[in-house]
Amino acid sequence: MSSAPLTRVVVVLNPNSTGDGPDNARHLQEQLQQRVPELEVELRETEHAGHAEDLAREAVTGRPGTLVVSASGDGGYHEVVNGLVAAERDGHPGLAAVLPSGNANDHATATHERPLVEAVVDAVHGRPPVRMDLLEVSGAGRSRVAHSYAGIGITPVAAAALNEHDLDAVKESMLVVRAFWSYRPLAIVHEGRRLRIDSLVFANIDRMAKYAQLSEDSAPDDGRFETLLIPHRGKLRLLAEFARVLRGAHEVESRRTPYVFRTESPMPLQLDGEVFQVDAGSTLTVRCLPLALRTVR
Repeated sequence: MSSAPLTRVVVVLNPNSTGDGPDNARHLQEQLQQRVPELEVELRETEHAGHAEDLAREAVTGRPGTLVVSASGDGGYHEVVNGLVAAERDGHPGLAAVLPSGNANDHATATHERPLVEAVVDAVHGRPPVRMDLLEVSGAGRSRVAHSYAGIGITPVAAAALNEHDLDAVKESMLVVRAFWSYRPLAIVHEGRRLRIDSLVFANIDRMAKYAQLSEDSAPDDGRFETLLIPHRGKLRLLAEFARVLRGAHEVESRRTPYVFRTESPMPLQLDGEVFQVDAGSTLTVRCLPLALRTVR
């Protein structure tokens, strides 16, 4: 399918955000109107959780050449990406991008090579879009995509906590210890084996939460995803393993084939920091969707 020229940008923002989203969105609109006056630039405000997904889908439906920008962190961008994927599956392709404006900006940190305004201006002048991989997690009656990571267990929990704070080394250590001390292991079944685990993360980017280096050679467009599993071996060992993750020293498996597992108890599943509850006995399949997301870069 050929790409329509970029003629319209819709910036999705949360007007009640305590972050920089509203100001960043207005600043981007002003910059684009000055640089490319012919470009249509709209601001759309969310009204409730999940609304960004609906706004993104509506923005590109019947409007080729539309870029939807999420002025948010990873969670808001998660909604926008899922809206764009749903629209493309219905025959309405669009482009997505994030204007980093939250505590958790892992995707932008890992993928942005230059300011968004420059990428948009070049796209208007004919630079073709860039395609990136997505993760898909299906099962338990739903299917969703993640732009950066999916996970169960303590690593995504601790990563989300670290992202919510401006920390020095002492505060960081205290926060991690507190989270780890109250944590209980999970049980899953994978390839016929029952595993007690403390963490299982699937990643499409090379780092998480500004601190955790998952892989040195991971790329968001290589058709693979990285799997980091920490088996349960006690709390002190868990702290040591998490320290290895922070240093980028933990073993990571790179996969092209899906990872399938069954949950033995209810558990939270995190997708780009957004939390979804999964029932016991659910079978989940994690796979890479190669080059499924169109963006500007």
